[in-house]
Amino acid sequence: MRIAALDDDPLQLEMFRQVCAEAGHNCHTYLKGAALQQDMRRESFDLLIVDWQLPDMEGTDIVRWTRNQISKDLPILFVTHRSEEADIVEGLSCGADDFMIKPVRVAELRARMSALLRRAYPVPAQSVLAFGPYHFITATNGIEIDGQPVEITHREYTLALTLFQNLGRLLSRDHLREVVWGHSAEVQSRSLDTHVSRLRNILNLRAGQPYAISAVYGYGYRLDAPESAH
Repeated sequence: MRIAALDDDPLQLEMFRQVCAEAGHNCHTYLKGAALQQDMRRESFDLLIVDWQLPDMEGTDIVRWTRNQISKDLPILFVTHRSEEADIVEGLSCGADDFMIKPVRVAELRARMSALLRRAYPVPAQSVLAFGPYHFITATNGIEIDGQPVEITHREYTLALTLFQNLGRLLSRDHLREVVWGHSAEVQSRSLDTHVSRLRNILNLRAGQPYAISAVYGYGYRLDAPESAH
């Protein structure tokens, strides 16, 4: 998962980064709210961790802005020294999903992050994930269309599954590159475009089809689906 953490303490951000890395997530850190806002206009994240008191604005402002401008559903966790009941109520009322009081206990942070991600992005237990005629065989990383197997690489499978599991959600280019190639991989921009183009052809995800990949210039890609699939 791709996580954004906002805090004015570099040591706190490094702790977030380590906890995320240990759990297999990529953590992008920010010291100021404006920097996070700038990136959120062009990037997508799976979870947002927010401190309350920041150099340029309050965490509640970030949460409200995120809910109004970016997403109603993005999981948001407040991590702050504010501990009064009124603070907790305000933090949750402005749009956060959970609230932690500093000093942070690592095991609790890990558990709260996992709970938020599990609720927002449930992992089906089935060995076959079905999206209309498309069946993803998780045991073999294979795809079938109307029962017919499709020849596809591991990276193409990962990219396709990510798009199908996020139907209707706009995912940034960096988000998709991190999912497919990993956080530290040096991947040329055209590599992602090439993989998306191949998926359009292999899986018939073209404009006019029930499931179609749309490109949003300067941002990334979205898999559109029939209304009944949302």
